[in-house]
Amino acid sequence: MQCYLPRKYRAPLLFKGLLVFELALTIALLALTGIAAPNLYRDKLWQDGADNGFNSSPDEMIYTLANYKPYEVPRVWSQFQTNFNLVIAVLSMFFLLTKAPMFLLGVFYPPFSVVVHTSLVVLYPLAISFQLGKDMSDPQHPQPGPPWYITKNCNVASRPSNIAYCQQAKSLFAITVVALAVFVVHLGLAIVSCFPTDEIREKQRRRLERRKTLDELKDLRSPVFPLSPTSPTGNGFPPMTPRTQAFNTLGGTTDLPLRNHYGSQPPASTNSTPQPDQDIKLEITSSVSPAPPAPQPQMYFPPPPKKATK
Repeated sequence: MQCYLPRKYRAPLLFKGLLVFELALTIALLALTGIAAPNLYRDKLWQDGADNGFNSSPDEMIYTLANYKPYEVPRVWSQFQTNFNLVIAVLSMFFLLTKAPMFLLGVFYPPFSVVVHTSLVVLYPLAISFQLGKDMSDPQHPQPGPPWYITKNCNVASRPSNIAYCQQAKSLFAITVVALAVFVVHLGLAIVSCFPTDEIREKQRRRLERRKTLDELKDLRSPVFPLSPTSPTGNGFPPMTPRTQAFNTLGGTTDLPLRNHYGSQPPASTNSTPQPDQDIKLEITSSVSPAPPAPQPQMYFPPPPKKATK
């Protein structure tokens, strides 16, 4: 059974359009995560939400640690969430800069696309879940759902300077969701392209038959027979081909006088009457004389020019 490796996409124009759209999203995502790292506005939005009573306060961590109690920062306000967003943005840009030239060169096959976009489809939901994390560390100000900068209008910020930061965080979340949708479409297109259609199966079958026919034609070669040292080619028998072999097998050399001049001499007959073959051989042998040496070419020197008469 022949293994089928899909090399083309069902909708190459759709793949190109997704690459262009993905480039814009990845640049925006990389810029927003780079601006947010390492901690440009995370603690500010955390404190702003605490001032409005939407979530816990960052100062609670100081009080808890001062009392020698364990404290775990909520995932939505942790440094891990910011670093994770930055890492997947860089990884997305790396994949984009790799698969775009490979697609243009025709070597980014659908199975490769399945592997790449499966990893992205796994990572981006994690990033979205971290951004939508809850904050239940303060029983008096619980946050059972997403943070306030996603669920509420940015104008509710207690400090006007945090409005722009709220908009950046909201934009980061929106671009992450859209990027996930793009990667899901990429993955779906790659999976569909991995299954051949009837037309592709027919082309594959014709290609295999053509290759099989060429292999059979390469195997149809003329047999090579050993030649003896007295032949004109340096071996004692004339070159043997299938046609010559068939001619000799059918007895084609018994009635032709000149067919034995390369082989061994016929057995001597008890009859003293010369055979026609022997007469012809004797006549040919006696009539053949060594050719005279070729004359050497003479050098030609033209006569000197004559003086013109006045």
